[in-house]
Amino acid sequence: MKSTVETLSPTRVRLAIEVPFVELEPSLKKAYREIGQQVQVPGFRRGKVPPAVIDQRVGRGTVLNEAVQEAIPQNILAAVREHDLKTLGRPEVEITEFADGDSLNFTAEVDVRPEITLPDPASIEVTVDEIQVADSEIDEQVNSLRERFATLKTVERAAQEGDYVQIDLNATVDGEEVPGGQASNISHEVGSKQLLPGLDEALVGLAADGTTTFSTQLVGGDYAGRDADVAVTVRTVKEKELPELNDDFAQLASEFDTIEELRNDLRERVTRGKKVEQIYAARDKALEQMVAAADVPAPEGVVKEEVESRKAAMVDQLERIGASLEEYLAAEEKTEEQIDAELTQAATEGVKIQLLLDTLADAEDVQVSDDEFGHEIVHRAQRAGMAPQQYYDQLVRSGAAAAVFGDVRRGKALASVMEKIKIKDSAGNEVTLDALRAQNEAEHNHEH
Repeated sequence: MKSTVETLSPTRVRLAIEVPFVELEPSLKKAYREIGQQVQVPGFRRGKVPPAVIDQRVGRGTVLNEAVQEAIPQNILAAVREHDLKTLGRPEVEITEFADGDSLNFTAEVDVRPEITLPDPASIEVTVDEIQVADSEIDEQVNSLRERFATLKTVERAAQEGDYVQIDLNATVDGEEVPGGQASNISHEVGSKQLLPGLDEALVGLAADGTTTFSTQLVGGDYAGRDADVAVTVRTVKEKELPELNDDFAQLASEFDTIEELRNDLRERVTRGKKVEQIYAARDKALEQMVAAADVPAPEGVVKEEVESRKAAMVDQLERIGASLEEYLAAEEKTEEQIDAELTQAATEGVKIQLLLDTLADAEDVQVSDDEFGHEIVHRAQRAGMAPQQYYDQLVRSGAAAAVFGDVRRGKALASVMEKIKIKDSAGNEVTLDALRAQNEAEHNHEH
């Protein structure tokens, strides 16, 4: 095999490869063998069909094509190694010349990792917002705790928003009962809009044993899209009683003795969360600065692949909740071109950051231990609700294990950058990574 490389841009090359016919022999033999396993010819055992008979049956052209399809990736790989290229994404192949018995000539355009001049992380300075915790945020936390310890008390009055009612429902269309349209003794929070449209409005003002009818459009079943009359009967009305905010409540809802101690603890928790957010904001700003300083180019092919995969994931997610891309675009009041442009911008930024971190990881010779890789697999398996081994096997099958390995390596490179940059808040205070370290420590202990 002979190959030459031509640089098309800082991120793309074209390989021109010539493979003498004699070097195609192994691929050709393999193609005859594989096709021979698939064809049945009377008088020959499966797998024992001579090449000449296969040529007659399926055509020499089909066999050659199969051999070429196998030989191309192998030769691209050899050429990439020979020229020491760091390729990204999938190559675009074009066969320029090939005839039976002659050499195979083809080109392969592929994105490559650009040469990047890294800025010194110690020269990067970022400013993030100062942390402020308002009393109203603590009140919100206390109130959600109160909601968790609320009790329900039966009342002898008409239902109003926020009450809980036990109800019976019976749906009919033109006097006919709807299959599955009957339910008894359901608990429902008035105003929660959890059940049928129109129900919450019908319930307000109804006391125990009260009955009323309202009309609603059915969404499923044989009568989908038709208006149904729904009779609703209230069995009981209960109101939610929130516990009083005093020291007794603090003792009931937490490990603290006084409401003051509980509020202080909640304030500390909120502050910790905001400190972690502050570090994430600093990380994003630092990466943005470094990508700009290094003037990282984005390889078009890789960006295109990334956009395609992000769009497919988006469509997949929409389909899972029973929506289509068209409906999503209508709801967001956007055109498909706008979504594509947004995805392209996000993918471009993402790819540039990956390239920067890969270059950093190489420069600092970042290694990933089996333990670190295993830790990430456990973490991702938990998020996916799978057993770690099962998750790992699936990764290997889909060929995505290397990508996860790359993510872990980039994560380590990023962590070393974060240790070196200078972070201040808008009031001029120095921001440390302590909050993030504490969170990672807690997560690590939780997993083990």
